[in-house]
Amino acid sequence: MDAIIYTTNTGSTEQYARLLAQKTGLPACSLAEAKKRDFDRAEVVYLGWIMAGSVKGYAEAAKRYRVCAVCGVGMGQTGTQTESVRKKSAIPANIPLFTLQGNFDVKKLHGIYRFMMEIMVKTAGKSLAAKKDRTPEENDMLDMMRCGGERVKAENLSAVLEWYRRNRCSS
Repeated sequence: MDAIIYTTNTGSTEQYARLLAQKTGLPACSLAEAKKRDFDRAEVVYLGWIMAGSVKGYAEAAKRYRVCAVCGVGMGQTGTQTESVRKKSAIPANIPLFTLQGNFDVKKLHGIYRFMMEIMVKTAGKSLAAKKDRTPEENDMLDMMRCGGERVKAENLSAVLEWYRRNRCSS
């Protein structure tokens, strides 16, 4: 394993990449930085933010590097939505996919993403608030939509670190 490469929008994915780098000793850099370095065909763990169910930057990273595992960072709770994210992102079944809950602050989003999330928060938030029997996960999502939230935590990386210790890719 050579590096941790990430794409971030509001900083949550970068926070996870830095935490993972501390725990593994691997260097971490953004996809834009990695393009400037000599990382072509390197074995990497790729982290990207989830937008509309898809891991941003994964397709580009998969063309340039040997992606050994993918971490998608989004609003959903850690370990959830893996099958739908895998399908939408076209991540092969042999590549481990981990979903991590990130922070949420609509004011940190840029351009069209901010506009889209403002609409999503209004529409989805309204229907979620009206739902009678919300699950704990739905309550957490509603809280994030209404109040924002800091959800990046080192313990959310436990499954990723367990995988890393066991597998570290095959050269």
